[in-house]
Amino acid sequence: MSSKVRALIAALVMIVVAAGSALFVGYRIGIFSHAPGIAVAMNGDVGDLFASGPPKPSELLSIALDRLEHAYYEPVAPSTPLAGEEAALRAYLHAKGVRNVALPTLHASRDLNVESGQLDEVLSYVRTHYAKALGSADGRALTETALRGVMDSVHDPYTVYLSPREIRGLNESLDGGNFGGIGVYIYQLKNGQIVVQPIERLPAALAGMKPGEVVDSVDGVPIRGLSLTRVERMIRGVVGSTVRLTTHPYGKSGPERTFAIVREIIHVPTVHRKMEDGFDYIRLSDFGQTSPAEVHRALLYGRTHHAKGYILDLRDNGGGLLDAAVKISSFFIPQGTIVSTIDRNGSRNVQEALGTAIPGLRPLVVLVNQYTASSSEITAGALQDYKLATLIGTRTFGKGVVQSIYPMPDNGALKITTARYLTPKGRDIEHKGILPDIVVPQNPDPSLIDTPRDKQLAAAKARLRQLTRS
Repeated sequence: MSSKVRALIAALVMIVVAAGSALFVGYRIGIFSHAPGIAVAMNGDVGDLFASGPPKPSELLSIALDRLEHAYYEPVAPSTPLAGEEAALRAYLHAKGVRNVALPTLHASRDLNVESGQLDEVLSYVRTHYAKALGSADGRALTETALRGVMDSVHDPYTVYLSPREIRGLNESLDGGNFGGIGVYIYQLKNGQIVVQPIERLPAALAGMKPGEVVDSVDGVPIRGLSLTRVERMIRGVVGSTVRLTTHPYGKSGPERTFAIVREIIHVPTVHRKMEDGFDYIRLSDFGQTSPAEVHRALLYGRTHHAKGYILDLRDNGGGLLDAAVKISSFFIPQGTIVSTIDRNGSRNVQEALGTAIPGLRPLVVLVNQYTASSSEITAGALQDYKLATLIGTRTFGKGVVQSIYPMPDNGALKITTARYLTPKGRDIEHKGILPDIVVPQNPDPSLIDTPRDKQLAAAKARLRQLTRS
């Protein structure tokens, strides 16, 4: 590994630490994936190290290998990154119509310099021997494929390489979500269907779109079988342009509906708040940069209007920033541990309550379901451990690991699982989730939430009425 690359890696580590919150615990379930809003701000600093020109593929691979080997929360076998790169490049070549791919035979090494050189050797071999089949325009795509292969090699869905386009989109969500769009949350169901939920007072809702619409096509292009990211890009676009969606109601038969919606600059709030039956209802969609301030305003509104109780709705909330989870939890928890993270060396980092608790936020009910994940589980788990809230709904997703973002000199980023976390009582929820205090099964149809058919919300109100009478 060259001294230049070593210097870059050291600089990256210092930048991440100096930036403050570099951790997030998001799970992708909607139009927005969750990542800390730090990569864009760091790109200029990282680029200064490459003033002589863009980074070489070998330098990018060296950085990715070093970060994976030293930051991933579990030890990585020497042969793993190389095998991952080879598998990814083979798949890419196969998709381009290249059969019987032959790659150089290399043996695993525990020397990072040797291993880094092997990664570059394989990529260079593919460039040289399959250039005619791939065409000259595939250089960047090959490098990204190799990087994805290295990161995917540990078979952790949260440890990935993010391209410059992807990291820009992720940053938008947690920075407040200003972009050209129509104002919907998008969910991909297990059967592959794409479901949209319009956000109040934004273009899709104003056009008459209802919650729980299944998207059939975008601008005449059928979206069946497409990824969530692809559909997201199709719906977003230039401000002032029109996008046409055909949809049908989720779980119902009926004719397709067509919407022609003009894209606008969208700022997506993360909180929906209302007073209902004397209770302050706060639905939080994710844990972004602006979420703590939005939740704080909503809680103070409830206090000012003499709320008899509070409902924090974390259903379908896939998480976000660890820092946001600690801040929001601290509004309810006056002191003590919020969450503990443990890295690969067993070092424990304890996040304590910030001393910002708001008096009088009782009784409190937290709504959860199978899509309540990561940061949402940190907050729900802490409130349950301290017996400050009644959890109602179904068992949560069970994502008990934390990721860190490492910016790359190509303006992309590495997202790596760097630690697991425990609730205040030491519960490890990975693959287990959190069992609510009161289980209320409900179809995860997003169109049911906050409607007269929402059995879980009805149970929350019934619980609050019971607590206020006692």
